[in-house]
Amino acid sequence: MSLHPQKIASIPSDTIRVAQSAFPKGNIYLKMRDELGVFYDDNCFSTLFSLQGKPALAPWRLALITIMQFVEGLTDRQAADAVRGRLDWKYALSLELTDSGFDFSVLSEFRTRLIEAGKEQQLLEQMLAIFQEIRTIVPDDDWYSRYGQRFQENRFPASKKERNQVALRIGTDGSYLLDAIWSEPELDWLRHLESVEILRRIWIQQFYVNNGSLQLWTLDKGKAICVNITQIVTISWRPFLVVKVD
Repeated sequence: MSLHPQKIASIPSDTIRVAQSAFPKGNIYLKMRDELGVFYDDNCFSTLFSLQGKPALAPWRLALITIMQFVEGLTDRQAADAVRGRLDWKYALSLELTDSGFDFSVLSEFRTRLIEAGKEQQLLEQMLAIFQEIRTIVPDDDWYSRYGQRFQENRFPASKKERNQVALRIGTDGSYLLDAIWSEPELDWLRHLESVEILRRIWIQQFYVNNGSLQLWTLDKGKAICVNITQIVTISWRPFLVVKVD
């Protein structure tokens, strides 16, 4: 497959007109495209392809489709169907309303190229670069060392005290991300992603703030501490709890 990088195509006028009519109050992908752009361009992936052979589909589109597919938990076939049939996806990808899409196998081939070239982290890094232009989301240089690998039991310390410290570190980092998303109007579209909503709910269940300090709901001799929630005030992403611990 060959690649001759092209400029990012503008959104076709018919696609804009119909999408804005269908989603007068906006949509996750419409907001993403309007406020953050497309994250990638063909030059980001030039080393994955040769200069000769059958022309490849625009890799910037395949990269963005891969992200959207991951966000919605779609199979390759479902993602290819979304490109063909969903108006919001066509808008994000600068496609004509009549675009017939591609065979779903193209997505796995693209991922294989990324992995074989060691470029799989590039998708995340490019997104973070855009986010950092709006606000510095990653709090420190150790972020990737903490979260670059899948969590496994043997990576956690043995003692309960040290494990609680790790939990609070994770809780602080997660709260930082959620605070960033809820404080920036430009990131409003992220609030509607299922993965972000799952993170928000888990953090509410696992952590609370006491006198400005993040705390972990803990266990006392194998039993959950009895917490009397006297008031719930919804502020930002977090329902702030006024609690009395018995």
